[in-house]
Amino acid sequence: MRSVLITGTSTGIGQATAVSLAARGWRVFATMRDLEKRRLLEQALKEAGVRNGVEMQQLDVTCAASIRSAVASTLLKTGNKLDAVVHNAGVAAAGAFEDLPDSELRRVMATNFFGVLELTRALLPTFRVQRRGRIVIVSSEAAFMGQPTNSIYCASKWAVEGWAEAIAYELEPFGIDIILVEPGPYRTEIWDSTPRIQLPGSPYHAWVRQVLRAGDVHAARMARDPREVALVIAHALEARRPRFRYPVGPFARLNHFLKGKLPSRLLRRATTLYLGLSRGRQ
Repeated sequence: MRSVLITGTSTGIGQATAVSLAARGWRVFATMRDLEKRRLLEQALKEAGVRNGVEMQQLDVTCAASIRSAVASTLLKTGNKLDAVVHNAGVAAAGAFEDLPDSELRRVMATNFFGVLELTRALLPTFRVQRRGRIVIVSSEAAFMGQPTNSIYCASKWAVEGWAEAIAYELEPFGIDIILVEPGPYRTEIWDSTPRIQLPGSPYHAWVRQVLRAGDVHAARMARDPREVALVIAHALEARRPRFRYPVGPFARLNHFLKGKLPSRLLRRATTLYLGLSRGRQ
């Protein structure tokens, strides 16, 4: 039975991926920072008719001790073998960069970037000995171009994609694949749970308010079913020769196509008009 460790499985894309892979016969180690939220995954598994193949355990990707414990527990159960890891855990912080607290900047980078690095480093010895393994990173369309009020999230995704492109050279001789899955807007908890920094008296206050309102409208109109992303992840894990990059959804595919083909100034202008940001100028 193929085995996979997935982070951030309590909701959204991680949850859908755990359900999808278990239904396809994978042995899934579904991890989450707070095991009290496991009931949401248990309910999703029940509704999908999946009775076996999922083992839940605690894993906080920002804590080195938690990573070591989760990896050791997983490998003990699999006889020191693992076919894949899916890095899905992610957070964001919305607001003008000047207004964002340092703690929020570091929290996003610790989860979205350094957490991926730390967990990958813990699993690489196993993958190297096997001379095989797949490392899937759930990135974002935010890796293709900047997004207003989303600077630190974009930075974290650009960082992890640059790291993935570089480390691919090191992993290829050992038969290890690294894969980027880059969704557009999907119905997940990240948008609703993201802190929205709107400081009274800030010179950016009206602008940020307009961006967030427009973002809510965009998400409500365009967000898609996260099971679409889960199916792409399953395909990437099961393909004989997976691609390095998988943009998912119409917006991600469009942004992937436009990246590098149009001037950044023109892309910013188009985004400004789409979100109505000129109305938020002070």
